[in-house]
Amino acid sequence: MSGPEYAEIVNAPKALLHDHLDGGLRPATIVELAAAIGHGLPASDPAELGVWFVEAADSGSLERYLETFSHTVAVMQTPDALYRVARECALDLGADGVVYAEVRFAPEQHVLGGLTLSEVVGSVLAGFAAGSLEATEAGTPIRVGTLLTAMRHAARSMEIAELAVQFRDHGVVGFDIAGAEAGYPPTRHLDAFEYLQRENFHFTIHAGEAFGLPSIWQAIQWCGADRLGHGVRIVDDIHGKVLGRLAAYVRDKRIPLELCPSSNVQTGAAPSIAQHPIGLLRDLRFRVTVNTDNRLMSGTSMSREMALLVEAFGYGWAELQWFTINAMKSAFIPFDERLAIINEVIKPAYAKLLG
Repeated sequence: MSGPEYAEIVNAPKALLHDHLDGGLRPATIVELAAAIGHGLPASDPAELGVWFVEAADSGSLERYLETFSHTVAVMQTPDALYRVARECALDLGADGVVYAEVRFAPEQHVLGGLTLSEVVGSVLAGFAAGSLEATEAGTPIRVGTLLTAMRHAARSMEIAELAVQFRDHGVVGFDIAGAEAGYPPTRHLDAFEYLQRENFHFTIHAGEAFGLPSIWQAIQWCGADRLGHGVRIVDDIHGKVLGRLAAYVRDKRIPLELCPSSNVQTGAAPSIAQHPIGLLRDLRFRVTVNTDNRLMSGTSMSREMALLVEAFGYGWAELQWFTINAMKSAFIPFDERLAIINEVIKPAYAKLLG
């Protein structure tokens, strides 16, 4: 029996926990916004620009990979631009069958035009709300939660953590740190994580992507992360099917892994989709979730990530449902709201698909 068809995967409900707002813009939007502010781009045709982003991210050069973000961030410096990008993000995810998404962005990167951090967050939240409403009215219902990210090389994590708590009842559901792992351990931001724990607030930490087990260990045991952003290098503590102490702890505690297959291949964290550790981690029943990371740079979507796994590992609807429910269980919204989406949206749809 053949696996799920792509069009069927698009229509199946999906949950997304690791998606960057500045990594998911529509190429046509970048062209329009750049023209309005006189920002030079590598290509002025949206199709060509889309190809440039994927090729630059695929190049194996960290400098070229980071250059891609300089272009997206450059056009996200006004309230209107932030609103538009967030609105289109919600619409695009909804059209791809994503029923729940947590989208992250770093407010500190969007103040070059003179906006305050609060104005940045307000503009993005308004865009997500408008896009979610439009998507729902169009028959592709989606709920978007927002994660505020602090850059690990900067010194604003406490400020961003306080901002996240300030907006916790207005759509911000969690906090994150991102940026280069090597040389910037999560413990540099311990005061922010301790503050968030005192406020009973959720956070995930980018760990175990470019850097190995020490990064994961610090994120969990020193900082108290609820989830691991990527966390793919946990396989370094698995030998055959024997789990080391850290890997066993992560599995025992059901700490969610926000795995991003295509992105990991681009950054060299995995050699290919077929050789991605997600196969082993799923077999060992870690709390595995599937994510997009940067849809523009990876030329991807949730449906594409799922389809790649179907192709590489022969997964069927049972596995896709398992990934989806794992993600929904691991979301940063209240338990009863997670349960409602699982029981009223996800399970009924997959029951039909499983037939």
